[in-house]
Amino acid sequence: MGQLLLVRHGQASWGTENYDVLSPLGWEQSRLLGLELGRRVPTPDLVVHGDMRRHRETAEAAIEAAGWGSVETFEDADWNEFDHLGLLASEPSPSGDREPTRAEFQAWFEIATARWTSGEFDAEYKESFPAFAARVDEALLRTIDRIGSGGTAVVFTSGGPVSLAASGLLAAAAPDLPASSYAGIWGQLNKVVVNSSVTKVVVGGRGATLVSFNEHCHLEGDGLTYR
Repeated sequence: MGQLLLVRHGQASWGTENYDVLSPLGWEQSRLLGLELGRRVPTPDLVVHGDMRRHRETAEAAIEAAGWGSVETFEDADWNEFDHLGLLASEPSPSGDREPTRAEFQAWFEIATARWTSGEFDAEYKESFPAFAARVDEALLRTIDRIGSGGTAVVFTSGGPVSLAASGLLAAAAPDLPASSYAGIWGQLNKVVVNSSVTKVVVGGRGATLVSFNEHCHLEGDGLTYR
């Protein structure tokens, strides 16, 4: 069987001028992730990352810690996160003009994503939720095709694509599931994806199957973050 390990990036620099860089804790999370990946996968057949800086930095730190040497990496922008700033712009901030607290930000973020996934305002977004889902599905299928029947791929991406891939595979196992339920599953999963967590997909004769979601044993203790 083939396998894909979908990795969320380490903690980015929340609340700073440039969010798209790893925080000091994000670098440490990525190093710990690499130690775990190196234990599980001596050398992957394929390493892919989105073209966001936090994806690349997580991959670099993890590859070094895993001892994978000069493993070749590929960039695929279809693994990029959705535009969370565009989503937030569609809803007023609960904190007004001041910087929101983490709790306020999370509530704001959930309201904004619920609006996005509702399907009622698709024309107002540069990328609708169905378009985002199609993009990630294509990236997942393309990565599966590249590893063949027995290879291992490690994909460094974001929480949104990880949750989309997982919810899509769950929905495929229940073909009568309404589209609204599919979006709801994504929303619930997306809220809990841990920085530098690992989600495992196996590929066999019956296609792709989700076998684990959001593994983060390498972070138990003070290193666990969601934002």
